[in-house]
Amino acid sequence: MRLRIDIVTLFPEAIRPYVEAALLGRAQKKGLVFIKIHNLRSFSQDRYRTVDDYPFGGGPGMVLKPEPLVRAVRFIAEYTESSPFVIVTSPQGELFTQRMAWELAQKEHLVILCGRYQGIDERVVALTNAREVSIGDYVLSGGELPALVITEAVVRLIPGVLGDEESLRYDSFSEYPFGPPQYTRPRVFCGLAVPEVLLSGDHARIERWRRERALEKAKRMRPDLFSLGSHCERREGVV
Repeated sequence: MRLRIDIVTLFPEAIRPYVEAALLGRAQKKGLVFIKIHNLRSFSQDRYRTVDDYPFGGGPGMVLKPEPLVRAVRFIAEYTESSPFVIVTSPQGELFTQRMAWELAQKEHLVILCGRYQGIDERVVALTNAREVSIGDYVLSGGELPALVITEAVVRLIPGVLGDEESLRYDSFSEYPFGPPQYTRPRVFCGLAVPEVLLSGDHARIERWRRERALEKAKRMRPDLFSLGSHCERREGVV
């Protein structure tokens, strides 16, 4: 097994079908990754399985209590006899990028804590040395979708997961800032033809065309990638 991922959530039924299907399901069947889903309420010790409470200082909504989350991390670490890298999904966290996905793919064990309600008690981050991660500048009702995004982005980078490892080269934000335009049969569809260069058989010319088109689209759609220099982020030193 190349990687173990434990996901702690209030809604395991929302996550389990996805991790058992498609790419993630195949990766587990190959023995390249093991994904375990935990119900946060299982780590609550009161008769009502309470996992949230009102925030100190007032304010709307509820906050996830520290005890069940910290207990979950410590329980997982103890029975796996490992020191997992802990991630907390949060809109206030560090932006998840392809570079981060490459970094996480080098870990042996990840624990992802799914946020919910108004967030989690801040002491959880300190006590578990967690990395707060956001998948974008918007707010969701919970961390289940971010957990799945992180999981799939990381797992697909594990050698042997993809049928064609060469396809990783053309991933957006990997070797190219954006993936190049792709075409398949038929050669002409609704009056639009496949670019002639892709039919030329000249691999050097095709490679040059793909890079140029990828850069052209990135400049048009995401000028911030260039202004921030993030298009230069590569996985050297990470793999």
